Amino acid sequence: MASFSSSSSSLVKLFTIFFIIISLFTPHALSVVPEECQTETNSCTNKKKALPLKIIAIFSILITSIIGVSAPLFTRSIPALQPDKSLFVIVKCFAAGIILATGFMHVLPDSFDMLSSDCLEENPWHKFPFTGFVAMLSAIVTLMVDSMATSMYSRKCTAGVIPETVGGQHEMAVANVGQFHGHGHHHHPKAASDADQQLLRYRVIAMVLELGIVVHSVVIGISLGASNNTCSIKGLVAALCFHQMFEGMGLGGCILQAEYKAMKKFIMVFFFSVTTPFGIALGIALSRTYKENSPTSLITVGLLNASSAGLLIYMALVDLLSADFMGPKLQSSIKLQLKSYAAVLLGAGGMSVMAKWA
Repeated sequence: MASFSSSSSSLVKLFTIFFIIISLFTPHALSVVPEECQTETNSCTNKKKALPLKIIAIFSILITSIIGVSAPLFTRSIPALQPDKSLFVIVKCFAAGIILATGFMHVLPDSFDMLSSDCLEENPWHKFPFTGFVAMLSAIVTLMVDSMATSMYSRKCTAGVIPETVGGQHEMAVANVGQFHGHGHHHHPKAASDADQQLLRYRVIAMVLELGIVVHSVVIGISLGASNNTCSIKGLVAALCFHQMFEGMGLGGCILQAEYKAMKKFIMVFFFSVTTPFGIALGIALSRTYKENSPTSLITVGLLNASSAGLLIYMALVDLLSADFMGPKLQSSIKLQLKSYAAVLLGAGGMSVMAKWA
């Protein structure tokens, strides 16, 4: 019981450690840039005009992030958008397409560009595809975390402790065969076990997905905050608002299905919403010394992007899309499958178009 009640504090510690690591390692990207790798200056490079745009970016991205991730959490009052309805599945598939395209069309190409830059030494960076290798390892590690976390939670469940029940009436409930449980209705032991197992899966998915999103959101924010190119900032802000809105909807849907209590929902919404603005603020603070084309910067950000891409692609394909399309609801309706596939393609297509600007 204590282990589940402490999950909120554990989540806070996890993200706090991540922010500390980012803050400590980012200054190492302030290395000297080779003369041939200096950032080109043109009519769009204007530090004085770029600062107000970055301030606007912080607030606009913060607001759209909050709206996106919070929207699914209030759908219980709308019957058509409740988790057991077809429309919820379609919207979730659309958001999963957004996350999938983010990994393939935004994060992964950025990593390839950085780790194959002419500013890096020929050996080893041009001799081995580090981006693909790190993305592959990241996907495998994500699978390991996904599997082991589910296994550990399942053992706690079968040992007699079940997480909070639907509706939030209990933080914990004792699972005894033949007893009443949850709202007081009698459940078949296997049916109760399947429901609890699915709930645990939703919780693991929500936590792992949020961690992957947080990593690449901070990296994107630092890049925007350190840039003084007013032409690119304008397009990037619009693209990031779109990205955060719909990626947040995907995460919000996972948080809703995880049946967290109010405080845990608030913590996850908070961390998702502030990561990109935090990255932008950190980038602004370091804009005088941060050199985006320095070898250390290219390697650090490139490897972070590769690991984030592997995680996002795995989560989108395995834990979101595959879980839904192979589940009983979509398997029982070809018509709903076609609508969901259309939603996936629409989400992935829209996010792919955004790659033109960001």
